[in-house]
Amino acid sequence: LDNAASTQRPRQVIDKIVETYEKHYANVHRGIHWLSESSTDLYEEARRKVQAFIAAPRLEEVVFTRGTTEGLNLVARSWGDANVSAGDEILLTELEHHSNIVPWQQLAERRGAVIRWVPISDDGRLEIDAFDALLNERTKIVSVAAVSNVLGTRCPVEAIARRAHDAGAVVVVDAAQSVPHEPTDVQKRGVDFLAFSGHKMLGPSGVGVVW
Repeated sequence: LDNAASTQRPRQVIDKIVETYEKHYANVHRGIHWLSESSTDLYEEARRKVQAFIAAPRLEEVVFTRGTTEGLNLVARSWGDANVSAGDEILLTELEHHSNIVPWQQLAERRGAVIRWVPISDDGRLEIDAFDALLNERTKIVSVAAVSNVLGTRCPVEAIARRAHDAGAVVVVDAAQSVPHEPTDVQKRGVDFLAFSGHKMLGPSGVGVVW
């Protein structure tokens, strides 16, 4: 029952995958024949369901990826490369999964930015006072896991987002562990980017979302 790492697939999910391969598989948004149009309709219906699931304000903001890792890399390679300059700072916490560390280390190396680390307490909680002390006008990105994959510690995402925005930084959330277990409203959370994976929440492998 190691479902924190990856969940078992329910029969309904397995059956739907088989049905899709047997009856609906074609390139989406790239054909004018019936099967391609049918596949495109199903693809966009899935996007609408995700939009409702995370309360995204606009449909086009929901981007399908191969998982959380790719989603975080996509943000680093797009928004990060376009907006981070030499001397800017990226705040990460000591609770992060490597998927939410390596993309920012690579970005910092490419752009000449600096990584700052928010420590955790002896009981595995984020030191919010230390976060406040590290946050400054050079902070460009704050990237945090909503829930630690190792300890299960919940990060105060809303409070962090408010503080980060007051400093002019954007907030990226690794929601791989939180989305399967708690309601996720990206507007109420007040974050700028959020990524998660299907395989953590009874879905297929190789499917993810970045908002």
